[in-house]
Amino acid sequence: MAQEIHGTVADGYQAVREEFASVVAAERPDYAGQLSAYVRGRRVVDLWTGADTDGDSLFGVYSSSKGAAHLVVALLVQDGTLELDREVAHYWPEFAAEGKSAVTLRELLAHRAGVVGVEGGFTLDELADDRIVAERLAGQRPFWRPGTAFGYHALVIGALTGEVVRRVTGRTLQEVYEERVRAPYGLGFHLGLPESEEHRYLSVRPMAPTPPEQALLDATPRGPHTLASIAFNEHGPNAVPLADFPNHRAVRALGQASAGGVASARGLAGMYAAAIGAGTGGRAALLKPDTVAEVGQIHSVGYDLVARAHKSYGLGFQATADVWHPFLGAGTFGHSGAGGSQGFADPRAGLAYGYTRRRIAFPGGAAPENQRLVLAVHSAACATS
Repeated sequence: MAQEIHGTVADGYQAVREEFASVVAAERPDYAGQLSAYVRGRRVVDLWTGADTDGDSLFGVYSSSKGAAHLVVALLVQDGTLELDREVAHYWPEFAAEGKSAVTLRELLAHRAGVVGVEGGFTLDELADDRIVAERLAGQRPFWRPGTAFGYHALVIGALTGEVVRRVTGRTLQEVYEERVRAPYGLGFHLGLPESEEHRYLSVRPMAPTPPEQALLDATPRGPHTLASIAFNEHGPNAVPLADFPNHRAVRALGQASAGGVASARGLAGMYAAAIGAGTGGRAALLKPDTVAEVGQIHSVGYDLVARAHKSYGLGFQATADVWHPFLGAGTFGHSGAGGSQGFADPRAGLAYGYTRRRIAFPGGAAPENQRLVLAVHSAACATS
């Protein structure tokens, strides 16, 4: 029996609903997910399906959290509070240890600092708390010479940039996000989930690979001391499986800025809509055009030392058009998450997109169905503009 698709699409976006239904039909019977999009000032897609799921349900979105974290940094750069080409140690003197004194905020945001983790790893309680992560990273020797290469700072980038925010504002990154972004726009995207909203959270379900998919995973093991293992804390004491990370209340409550956010697709799309003014009830965009151009400009492209694959990063954001969807406009910026979520803004098309799912998709990162869904949304947006 086919799962029922709930929600609405605007005229001209019926093909998006059909594509979403096709995606759902190909999934396991317990699939739960959401899709949302804004185009030039209005919400044009608002769909969901799955047991216990509605449009306001919240999912663990892993690294999609980095989009919220670095929207805060972009706002502070725009304000003149932070300067991209200042050394991180100018704001955070302890960071200068072990040869990191020359690392700039720009290099840090572009994953070029080389501080992807710590020797010995973090406990779950440590990793949940950005303040503790930052304190330990300050004294860590980089895993490559800063500025010479780049690699994904998967679980720590939000703690590093968050400590810069705290040093210069006296407020945590999560507090600034709540005050300047989430609360004013009523977004279902939290860096720090209040107890009163816990009933909206649906726990992450682990990946359920098919036998061929499992064979591929088994064929590419990684040792405990590789850069990838360090970056994903797999060498840590009693390391928690990534699938369980947002299911711990401490992670959700503290809103770990690299991977601890929870969101609905409405919240993901709504945040990027607010960033570029694509769906904010006539309100001005949070980011000015020059800031949008700066954060979306590619700063690191090529071989990622952690991912061991081609990657592209702007400033705290993925260069989404290069990494995932080449048909999107130049300067598209956003972030995907290990569970399969994806959110981005395409400023040239006036498009903001959000997708969430409950079960982690193979092989991790942005779920493959995003290719079909993004193309359907973008095609409809172009046809109706």
